[in-house]
Amino acid sequence: MSWRKTTFIIAALVILLGGAAALSWVFIHMKPEPPRRPGDGLKRYVKAEAVFYKPIVSPLKREGRVTASHDVLLVAEAAGKIEPGEVPLKKGTSFRKGQLLASIYKDEAELALKARKSSFLNSLSNILPDLKVDYPEEFQSYYDYFSTVDLNKPLPRLPEPRTEKFKVFLASRSILSEYFGLLQDEKNLQRRSLVAPFDGTFSSVNFEAGAYVNAGSQIARMIGTDVLEVEVPVENHNSKWIEIGDQVQVLSKISIDTLVGTVVRKAAFVDASTQARSIFVRVKEFRKDDLLAGEYKVVVFPGQKIHGAMEIPRSAVFNSNVVFTVVNGELKKAEINVMKVNETNLIFNGLPEGTMVVTEPLINVKENLPVEILAGANSQTAGKSE
Repeated sequence: MSWRKTTFIIAALVILLGGAAALSWVFIHMKPEPPRRPGDGLKRYVKAEAVFYKPIVSPLKREGRVTASHDVLLVAEAAGKIEPGEVPLKKGTSFRKGQLLASIYKDEAELALKARKSSFLNSLSNILPDLKVDYPEEFQSYYDYFSTVDLNKPLPRLPEPRTEKFKVFLASRSILSEYFGLLQDEKNLQRRSLVAPFDGTFSSVNFEAGAYVNAGSQIARMIGTDVLEVEVPVENHNSKWIEIGDQVQVLSKISIDTLVGTVVRKAAFVDASTQARSIFVRVKEFRKDDLLAGEYKVVVFPGQKIHGAMEIPRSAVFNSNVVFTVVNGELKKAEINVMKVNETNLIFNGLPEGTMVVTEPLINVKENLPVEILAGANSQTAGKSE
């Protein structure tokens, strides 16, 4: 190879390498500068407040469902046909305390009871002559008792025997056994009459008038309407601020009506599915249509006074209990003691008073970032904290 060809090849390589280097330099300088990260030479402005502790009353608002204070099954205590009472045995029918709801066919039981009463009167009449001779001091009381027994009325109370000897005499003539047997029969007859134990309504009916039932059959379900309760599920960590006896407000979701209730019970367990503890609020005074079992209401609990505490937005707290503070113009992390968590804020302590705590969420920041507190913070307090 001649020296001319060698020189030409070397020159071409130098030109190519030089051109490539020049193009690389041009492309590198054409690339836009990456954006500067926050904090690289910039000072952030943050909202902060000086820590100051004071007593705080924090209301708690939760939604609950209205339930009946009485929820009872109407059960037949005897077998027979259901006979109508004073109110229709239908779902949704309202009744008053003491009304006859229905009765289980009792004609035969009534006749059998009258027959036993008649037999009892016969036994009494047989001992009256003996009483007049052997127990004259008992004669008048038992004669009066004999006269007051009415086959259509409950059996009156038998006079108490004055002596053990007379008691033995009554037992030997089967007077006592017949008397207590009649009382048992009267109780059995009463069980055939189903009387309302409270003001309420039928929430469901399984058997109507005319149906035949056996002893133990569930005829209907009754709920009370005179006293209603609101069952409110509350997180266990918030339930400690609610006390039995607290006066609360019960609000409607669609109207401005406000009812007053009282906390009567706190469940001693947590529901496994909701991890909430049920709080029961009883409402006594209300108009009929203002509170109905099954509907949902909003309950406002007054809350207890929390001493030595401060409120900040929940968004200013991260990792459950960590906040940013401003110390000497820089951000510093600090742990707080969370006392109560609300919907939008939380109540805490654990920081020295006067510390400037950040009250807004910060994004893409880290410790030691230079910051400046927005105007409005107490400059004297800020100077002390810094």
